[in-house]
Amino acid sequence: MAKKATIGATAAKAEAKKSEKSEEVKAPRTPRPLQVSVLEGFDWSGLGKGEDVYSKEDRAKQESAYAETVNAIAENQVVEGEIITKTKREVVINIGYKSEGVIGVSEFRYNPDLKAGDKVEVYVESQENKYGQLVLSHAKARALTAWNRVNLALETDEIIKGFVKCRTKGGLIVDVFGIEAFLPGSQIDVKPIRDYDVYVNKTMEFKVVKINNEFKNVVVSHKALIEAELEQQKKEIISKLEKGQVLEGTVKNITSYGVFIDLGGVDGLIHITDLSWGRINHPEEIVKLDQKINVVILDFDNDKKRIALGLKQLQSHPWDALNTELKVGDKIKGKVVVLADYGAFVEIAPGVEGLIHVSEMSWSQHLRSAQDFLKVGDTVEAEILTLNRDERKMSLGIKQLNQDPWQQVAQKFPVGSKHSATVRNFTNFGIFVEMEEGIDGLIHISDLSWSKKIKHPSEFAKLGDKIDVVVLEIDVDNRKLSLGHKQLEENPWDVFETMFAVDSVHQGTIIDLQDKGAIVSMTYGVEAFAPKAQLVKEDGSLAKADEALDFKVIEFSKEAKKIVVSHTRVYKEATAEEASKAKKDKVAAAPKAKKAAKEVNQAQEKTTLGDLDVLSNLKDAMDKAEKGK
Repeated sequence: MAKKATIGATAAKAEAKKSEKSEEVKAPRTPRPLQVSVLEGFDWSGLGKGEDVYSKEDRAKQESAYAETVNAIAENQVVEGEIITKTKREVVINIGYKSEGVIGVSEFRYNPDLKAGDKVEVYVESQENKYGQLVLSHAKARALTAWNRVNLALETDEIIKGFVKCRTKGGLIVDVFGIEAFLPGSQIDVKPIRDYDVYVNKTMEFKVVKINNEFKNVVVSHKALIEAELEQQKKEIISKLEKGQVLEGTVKNITSYGVFIDLGGVDGLIHITDLSWGRINHPEEIVKLDQKINVVILDFDNDKKRIALGLKQLQSHPWDALNTELKVGDKIKGKVVVLADYGAFVEIAPGVEGLIHVSEMSWSQHLRSAQDFLKVGDTVEAEILTLNRDERKMSLGIKQLNQDPWQQVAQKFPVGSKHSATVRNFTNFGIFVEMEEGIDGLIHISDLSWSKKIKHPSEFAKLGDKIDVVVLEIDVDNRKLSLGHKQLEENPWDVFETMFAVDSVHQGTIIDLQDKGAIVSMTYGVEAFAPKAQLVKEDGSLAKADEALDFKVIEFSKEAKKIVVSHTRVYKEATAEEASKAKKDKVAAAPKAKKAAKEVNQAQEKTTLGDLDVLSNLKDAMDKAEKGK
């Protein structure tokens, strides 16, 4: 009936449009006013119908029944409907209206389990489209009620369903009630997930864990559901844990320091040192992800939240299976597994290692780093030096495979023999040199030079220099070799004793001024010491560095190799010596002058022409004496 009324209204509109169109075409003709006469008593409801089969009473009864059957539906409201039919493309829904609505199946992809008879919420977009069909939307209905439902789910801790739409950075995007929620990767499962793509286009159950109404952000978790389920299992497992108990677990995660094992809701850690009796670089050498293995419980805290597990403990210790016939002095082969500055660890069997200390790698007293002799992975032969099965310790040596060079040192380096050695180290008291591999000797600082005073041995040579030496003394028991360098030459102090005799004067140059005096370089490279008081020059000033002056030897010690000189005494003693000589000459000339005067007096008494010559000679003699005086 309503449909017919609609058709009549549509026809009237069409006629009106025709009339308007015809008027537009025929304009500018002036239209006549339309004469409409009203027919009283005409039954318009029967217009266009055939013979009416209903009486007025039946018609009223039918209209009342129809009104009770069809719901009063308003547009732009959310109502509940029932799924009548579901196909691959469409879902037909009855909301109690005169016609059913059709919704695309894509709006229900979050819940693929929907079937005929299920109740769903829909949004009435239009009661009737141009085809006379009811227009509904499930997506809009979900969007309108989504935030209320999401907040309610957070408050009530409700388990909800969501459709995983796609992958994003750090997790997944989930459609929940028409809202896009974020599922972090850490909240997907209790175990780490490496491939997120396997969850895309799947429907899963979640719990809402966080809502930000300001930014319209929703965070959901699937892990929370699993944890809730595992919590009860975890309590049961933990209550039964005991040290030494063997359990089956699954490798959950592998790190550089160990392996995490899932014991069925409870995680435990196998430290890398408890994976194998032998040395390993990374746990991946022993286990793989998702591998099922048996482990033993080593320890756990009071709350049993941290569980230490072991894998190697399920196997017998390799030391227990070590050959019982091995003893000190035996030679064995092994592989270098660890290098340190102090030595190398050699694995002779899986889990059985021995240490070769760096001092046992060479007979040389000059210690070096273990890296100078070996590298990781080398296969070496060594001799067992110590073996303690109880403490599971073994020390090895490789130098013992070669003859000890000190056993023939007396034959190779007899006392008095001359050799060339390499400077290896310096101390305050001397230089350590290497005669050959394994034999070191010491040149004492006093045996470096006869004449030069050396403050520190590093002034005399450099590391790595070749230096000629003489063997002075051998101590095989204590492995000591005393050497000398100055002994290669004769002792010059035997010559210096006569050359630099006391009171002898020599020219020298001041090379170093000190508080108490100065070091003076004499001829032949000899160094002497001049006290400060002996550096005063004739003009009263002190001598300066690099000044060349005459020095008198005032002290000489061959044993102490010491020469003391003075510049002051040179000019002071010279002045005193001249005064003493003048006095002696005056005393010696006095008797001669007295005798000459007497002879002159006598000659004056007997003066003759012949005597004048004698007088003249006497006068000459007196003049010479006076000049000499």
